[in-house]
Amino acid sequence: MYTKEQASQIRHAFWTTFGQYMAPIRSAEGTKVNWINYKTGVKHVYFRMQAEKRKAWIAIEIAHPDPGIQELFFEQFLEFRNILHEYLTEEWEWLLHTTDDYGKQVSRIYKEMNGVNVFDEKHWPELISFFKPRMLSLDMFWSDVKYSFDALK
Repeated sequence: MYTKEQASQIRHAFWTTFGQYMAPIRSAEGTKVNWINYKTGVKHVYFRMQAEKRKAWIAIEIAHPDPGIQELFFEQFLEFRNILHEYLTEEWEWLLHTTDDYGKQVSRIYKEMNGVNVFDEKHWPELISFFKPRMLSLDMFWSDVKYSFDALK
């Protein structure tokens, strides 16, 4: 069992390692990107990655405080579901109006991997192999569709 500080240090070490691994990779548009804190350019739309003790997940998260507007964003993503699937080459889960770890209502499109542990360094290559292609695919997808979200800004 780790103290909060130890757990925080291990998580920080993992994300630093992942960030260094991804740093040389440019976005689909050829720009330098902070892959860990990806900027979509659309307020309340985030690409999130989480690594925990028993699982990891990557998601498109819609966190608009107005549930109706959040639903409009979600519906817009549904319009692009086939395009997203082409880039990801796998099905993701779609959740309208769920809650995040802080009790805040969000909508999430995500992929989860079970049986991995961020606190076990042996799992880090597997975690990186899970996050990297999906994040790159999300970036390519976003490069194609982000302007369709301008009206919802």
